[in-house]
Amino acid sequence: MHIAIFGGSFDPPHTGHVAIVKKALEDLDIDLLVIVPTYLNPFKQSFKAPPKKRLQWLKKIFMYQSRVKICDFEIRNNRPTYAIETVAYLRKRYKPQKIYYIIGSDNVSSLHKWHQYRKLSHLVEFVIATRRGYEAPYKFKRLEVDVPVSSTMLRKHPQKRYLPKQVAWEIIRFYRA
Repeated sequence: MHIAIFGGSFDPPHTGHVAIVKKALEDLDIDLLVIVPTYLNPFKQSFKAPPKKRLQWLKKIFMYQSRVKICDFEIRNNRPTYAIETVAYLRKRYKPQKIYYIIGSDNVSSLHKWHQYRKLSHLVEFVIATRRGYEAPYKFKRLEVDVPVSSTMLRKHPQKRYLPKQVAWEIIRFYRA
């Protein structure tokens, strides 16, 4: 079995995330894509939407995609969880022969700062989802995705056109409250 892990805050999930999932399912040789929302990203101090709300949104967005699973491992930990812990958990659960770990090109510059990065880089193959304005070194496998949106932008100004239709109005109401 080959799997891809796509972790992130998803605060909120947006059409860029959906495009990354779609492109990964098309381009990567995988049986399963596991989306892992963080409780709290180890590099951040806070979140806007509570972890369980973000988990619910992701489940609604991807509920009809049989090759996509939403994993609540990091949220159940109720603390910031390192990628290496999540990889260990998913290796035990799925016993894959191959693991891809998808990150946005906005995270490449801090990848070397990830907890136990060297060990992690031997366990997974990193895949970079491209985004205009961010470097995506060619030493990594790439998913050519360029949706001009970020969760940071949507927390400040939620716009329906950048939100998955299944949860768009929920997200707009939440961030405008």
